[in-house]
Amino acid sequence: MSKSIIVGSTLAVLGLGGLAFGAWQVQQQPQGPRYADITDVTPVTRTVQTPREVCEDVVVSRQAPTRDPHSLLGSAAGAVVGGLIGNQIGGGSGKKIATVAGAVGGGLAGREVQRRIETGQTVTTTEQRCQTITDSHQQTVGYDVSWHYNGVTQTARLESAPQGERVLLEQGQPQWGVVVDEAKHDEA
Repeated sequence: MSKSIIVGSTLAVLGLGGLAFGAWQVQQQPQGPRYADITDVTPVTRTVQTPREVCEDVVVSRQAPTRDPHSLLGSAAGAVVGGLIGNQIGGGSGKKIATVAGAVGGGLAGREVQRRIETGQTVTTTEQRCQTITDSHQQTVGYDVSWHYNGVTQTARLESAPQGERVLLEQGQPQWGVVVDEAKHDEA
């Protein structure tokens, strides 16, 4: 036999064997759609802080403003009363000295009495007091979704959570728009 016939026959046998093996492989693969099992869905969140101003009315008491800052009215009234009392004491030139001393002492006493009275007087007003308060809450920004297929677990971050237990695979990639709920489908 010629060498070319042997080589040709060998190649033909090998080609047919490879073709038969390929056909057998196709028959061994599952027919129909493939699904991956969703094993975990974890929300991904971030903290959002929002400042806001809170105001409230507060009652405040303050010392009333004085109408006589130098206490002239109290001094004058005290001097008159002190002078009248001093005039009642003694006689002759002692009477004049007692009147002057009473007027001076009464003036000092009247001024002090007026200051104490005015210090105890208060005015009550309502003021608005404001402060900034920061509210915080958790905002979901996505979902980490894990799926298992053919002994391998993979994870991806999605904008929304899948609504089922399995996901359709096309060319090994999940098609997140096609999620299957086990209660509705029994495909394997």
